[in-house]
Amino acid sequence: MKVVVEIIIQTLLAFFGIWFIARLLGRKQIAQLTVYEYINGITFGSIAATLATDLNQRTWHHLIGLFLFGILTWCMSYLSIKSKELETIFQGEPIIVIQQGKILEENLKRCLYSINDLQEQLRIGNVFDIKDVKYAIVESNGNLSIMRYEDQEPVTLKDIGLMPDSREPFTAVILNGKLIHKNLKIMHIDEKWLKKQLNLKGISDFKDVMYAAVNKNKQIYIDVFKDNLSDNEKTPF
Repeated sequence: MKVVVEIIIQTLLAFFGIWFIARLLGRKQIAQLTVYEYINGITFGSIAATLATDLNQRTWHHLIGLFLFGILTWCMSYLSIKSKELETIFQGEPIIVIQQGKILEENLKRCLYSINDLQEQLRIGNVFDIKDVKYAIVESNGNLSIMRYEDQEPVTLKDIGLMPDSREPFTAVILNGKLIHKNLKIMHIDEKWLKKQLNLKGISDFKDVMYAAVNKNKQIYIDVFKDNLSDNEKTPF
C-alpha cells in the first residue's frame, strides 16, 4: 500500500510539474498541440518506455501512473469546457501582439516570441509588411492569427461590388450558457442589449446559448446548443 501511495504522489508531482514547465516554456513549445496533448505526448511515451524496459519495478506500478495521467488530463479537459476561468488558468488565453500595425512588445514577451519568430509567422501567413496587419493574435496553442487591413485583403466576390467591409475581431460574451461579465464591460454592452439581440434570434434564455461573441461594430455571432440542422444541412466527415 505504501508503494501505491508513493506512485500516486510521484505521478501527481510529475503531471503538474510538466504542466507548469510547458506553460513556462512558452507557446512555441506546444506548436499546434493543446497543453493536454503536449503533456500526454511527453509523459505517455516516457511511461510506456519505462514500462517496457524497467525490470526493477512491477508492471502494474507503471500502469497506475499511466492511467492516472490519462484521468488527470481528461479531468483538466472537462473542467476547461465547463469553466472559462479554469480554461484560462490551464491553457492560457489569446494575446494580441500587433494592433493597428504596431507591435505590442510587452505582449510579445509574455508569449516568449522574438521579433524573428513574429516575422516568420507573418510570412507563413503571406504577410510581409507589419503595417498591413490590423490585428495579430497569438492563440493558446501558439499559432498566430492574422487580420489584415481591409484594403490589404485578397480580392473576393464581395469586394467586386465595391462594398467596404470594416471588420473588428469578435470577443466572447457567452460561453456554455454563462455570461462573461468582464467581456461585456470591455465591449461596452450590457445584459439588456444582449438579451434583446438574443430575442431577435428567437432565443429567450442565456442558458440556451453555447457561444456568443460581439465585435466593436456591435455585430454578433450566436451559436445555440440545439443547432436544429436538417439531414441535408449536415456535413459528413
